[in-house]
Amino acid sequence: MATVNSTNTPVSVASSSSAASAGGSVIDVSSLVSQLVSATRAPKDAVISKQTQAVTTQISALGKLKSALSTFQDSLSAIDTPTAFNAEVANTSNNAVFTAQAGDNAVLGSYSISVTQLAQAQQLVSKPFTGDGSATVGTGTLQVSLGGASFSVNVDSTHNTVAAIASAINSAAGNPGVTATVITGTDGAHLVLSSSQTGATNTISVTETDGGTGLAALTYGTGNTTNYTENSQAKDALFSVSGIPHTSSSNTVTDAISGVTLTLTGTTAPGTGPGSSALLSIASDTSTITKNIQGFVDGYNALVKALQPLGNYDQTTNTAGPMLGDPVLTGIQNEIRQALHGVVNTGSSIYNSLASVGITTQSDGSLKLDAFKLQTALATAPTAVSSLFSSANGVAATLNTRITNELGSGGVIDTRSKTLVRQENALTDQTNQLNDQMTQLSASLTQQYAQLNTLLSSLQTTSAYLTQQFAALPQVQQKG
Repeated sequence: MATVNSTNTPVSVASSSSAASAGGSVIDVSSLVSQLVSATRAPKDAVISKQTQAVTTQISALGKLKSALSTFQDSLSAIDTPTAFNAEVANTSNNAVFTAQAGDNAVLGSYSISVTQLAQAQQLVSKPFTGDGSATVGTGTLQVSLGGASFSVNVDSTHNTVAAIASAINSAAGNPGVTATVITGTDGAHLVLSSSQTGATNTISVTETDGGTGLAALTYGTGNTTNYTENSQAKDALFSVSGIPHTSSSNTVTDAISGVTLTLTGTTAPGTGPGSSALLSIASDTSTITKNIQGFVDGYNALVKALQPLGNYDQTTNTAGPMLGDPVLTGIQNEIRQALHGVVNTGSSIYNSLASVGITTQSDGSLKLDAFKLQTALATAPTAVSSLFSSANGVAATLNTRITNELGSGGVIDTRSKTLVRQENALTDQTNQLNDQMTQLSASLTQQYAQLNTLLSSLQTTSAYLTQQFAALPQVQQKG
């Protein structure tokens, strides 16, 4: 009788080493449990991972949108208020007579300015002391005054030289601006006192207040001028603006013409002939205004460039932007376009839109500025141009308000951001819960397969014993 061998081989869950020996481990429990847990976890992990990636992408895209809007908003600050269009420039016909700077409230116009005298600070030179700066003077207390302020200098026997007294004056507390220097000539050492403040009232006086006369050679004041020579007299600036006389203790004048700072640098010729005056003109600073508007155009173009990859579809790669069709992005874009293309009540029927002042939209959505057309508008209707951008319904003012609302607390971006954060936290919680579930599953399977392993091991031992017993029995001879 022929014997047929089966080709079906049972799957072994025993390790190669243990399966061959009776009583050894039948199942590799650790490996089996690991594979079962991984197989159970994989599909759930895939879902969580996909959702997490989607949320992370949305958070990143929202961050880019927020950053782009904030950067664009910065470009609005130079044109979203009426004062931004009050920029004016002051020009002088003669820098050797004066320079000028116009503030926001300067009034357009021209003024003739004549300067008779510049403001000057006083300088006193003492009589010579024998020798150099180490020549001794005396001891006592000096009170040095400049205008209405004064300070004291104590001179003792260890600091009674000309140089030491000069140093003490310079370092004295409360010194309002008197500088002391020692100049040594062929006749000896001179103490030079110089005022840092110009003006006729800012004169220097020096008195001895200790009741003695040890420092009498250094005193100076009304009725006592013999100890010093006045090398430079304290003077006020004398000038006129459009024939109106004016005086100033300083050569920097802020109170002669409203909104204008004059810096007097020289005098004009006397009389009424050539060179007797210089011309100051205050004009609108159109170059600065144009620069600021160009900055707005550049800022918007940068915004368009930043938002395009968020909401576009790339047909080359068949890839959609992370915010394609997103109502947050499309809503913001629509609001901005409405502000850009709207008509503003500027008081002018001609200059009431961006296009009317030279700002047009290109085929790619960006803006382009025609500087010549803008200059014409500024020269023709500067108030209308200002209103177009900076009035309550002006383009820049409207955009600034809308972006502030969109970026602010409770705005569409803030609301969406909070929603995404909640989703991200929920996915993190799901991952943590899955970790806990898999830990419990691993423990449960380990226990079950360990028990099974023990049973199989016992059966394997019994099988080996029976095999040995059967092998010891006498073999029965079969007749052929």
